[in-house]
Amino acid sequence: MKNADDLNQERADSVAKSPGNEPKVISARTLFGGQREICIEHEGQRYVLRITRRGKLLLQK
Repeated sequence: MKNADDLNQERADSVAKSPGNEPKVISARTLFGGQREICIEHEGQRYVLRITRRGKLLLQK
């Protein structure tokens, strides 16, 4: 039986392969690479994307 992470990855893979103007989908597991936070630069500003203790995503400037 597949776990929730496997099912979410399959959904993300199917969306990423769909044609048209669909948004690019990257799994959080791939994006974070085992870390709890990453920095994102956008138009000269730095943002921190963090996984909270409850597993939610928090974006801060």
